Amino acid sequence: MNLDSVRRLADAVLYEGYILYPYRASAAKNRSRWQFGVIMAPGYAASDPSESSFAQTECVLEHTGRPMVKVLLRFLQVQRRTAEGTGAGAAAPAWDEAVEREVLFSLSGDELLGPGGTREFAIPGGEDREPPGREATGAAGGTVRRRKPLAGVISVHAAPMPGPWQAIRLQVRVENRTAADPAPRLRDEALPTALVAAHLIMTVFGGEFISMTDPPEWAKPAVIGCDNVGAWPVLADPDGGRRVMLSSPIILYDHPELAPESPGELYDGTEIDEILTLRTLALADEEKLEARATDPRAAALIDRVESLDAQAMQRLHGTMYSGGSGAGRAPCPGALSSGASGAVSSGASGAVSSGASGAVSSGASGAVSSGASGAVSSGASGGGPWWDPDADAAVHPDTDSVMIGGHRVARGSRVRLRPGLRRSDAQDMFLAGRIAEVQAVLLDVDDNPYLAVSLADDPDEDIRISHGRFLYFMTDEVEACEAVPAEAVPSEAVPAEAVPAEAVPAEAGPTEAMPAEAMPAEAGQ
Repeated sequence: MNLDSVRRLADAVLYEGYILYPYRASAAKNRSRWQFGVIMAPGYAASDPSESSFAQTECVLEHTGRPMVKVLLRFLQVQRRTAEGTGAGAAAPAWDEAVEREVLFSLSGDELLGPGGTREFAIPGGEDREPPGREATGAAGGTVRRRKPLAGVISVHAAPMPGPWQAIRLQVRVENRTAADPAPRLRDEALPTALVAAHLIMTVFGGEFISMTDPPEWAKPAVIGCDNVGAWPVLADPDGGRRVMLSSPIILYDHPELAPESPGELYDGTEIDEILTLRTLALADEEKLEARATDPRAAALIDRVESLDAQAMQRLHGTMYSGGSGAGRAPCPGALSSGASGAVSSGASGAVSSGASGAVSSGASGAVSSGASGAVSSGASGGGPWWDPDADAAVHPDTDSVMIGGHRVARGSRVRLRPGLRRSDAQDMFLAGRIAEVQAVLLDVDDNPYLAVSLADDPDEDIRISHGRFLYFMTDEVEACEAVPAEAVPSEAVPAEAVPAEAVPAEAGPTEAMPAEAMPAEAGQ
């Protein structure tokens, strides 16, 4: 089986956060590194309860009687680079580079269904010296790269599931057994003895893995009983099947994908490619020079960003759709694809980002109508892009209204915020119970009404309003405090009862689908 596409996906996990914008060693955010998938040596892990010396993956697979499993452990070995000597030609500043390591472990059916197996591994240390540049003023100096030896073990065991199904719960445990004497006291000292960004690519022959997020009914008890520590397994078969599982320290959905529009790694999956690319292009020449000296990957990143042409930048801009209405709306020629359900292309650095199956599609249409008729328009009038506010003359967010708890609510109404019914945003706790003023009544692409509001008691809210920076809430997430005068709103209002429980407010403009629980309160920002 060709795992090249899975490896490319895993590489995004491997190097997530490796170096962050502005890509220079002197930046504060690049002084605290290696946050994902770090398996520490046991000596240091024993003194720091926030660290662990192992990672464990458990998942369920069904088989035909004699399954064989291949486990590929991938991680980074920290390579500490230091500079020796000073002068005009002095070497690059101190920095932690990384060396990719892989350990393969295979188990036959007899071993897997029997006692299981273990595979010990050892990664040698080493030291490499690079002479100083031609402009160095002294004979000594240069760059020294040091790696500490690593040791560990992979354990694979399987437990049969009760019932008529030929299925097992597979457990793969990776332990760091590097002996450091004396044990490091600080995290920075312990990192050279750690397995960094550790993850697994597991392949089964004679069987199929079960999805951990969408298992069949018969497998749900076994999936619920799985104990995953420091890793989360997702289906990653390049053909969309169930023979490959990626166990990652970053939680993904099944069958995650890399964005085909992303030209390469930016090492920050929480940022948007276009924004980060533009920010990188805007770096001063001195900053770019320092970034290039920090790490070869940073130098390659800057070279790639500076070589992007207008067409490549346009591909990063977003998903554009042709005019018209309905879910059958086709993308514009040459526009970006929004990806398949269950896997959303990365918005950042070629790193992995996943969407939720069943999330609201940005392709649906609809607009709030206003005036005496109170009818709901089903789409654009054909005079422009479907997402253009001027495309439907019946839409008037400033004067449209909605009924909430028997009160007509429109622009100028005050409401009490009751977030938490739909989202899991931790910042919602700061908004619960606060009074907000409605700035607009809107409809999302599925014709569900929602409100754009501003906090009534914030001293700088006028600045936010002038910039159009609002908070967005569905009608069942607020309580009406007062109604606006009847003469200030149309005689017909959109009924709040039309909002289904799973509805999600959508931003004005084309956007990728978001799961309801992930929609931030301040969606417009």
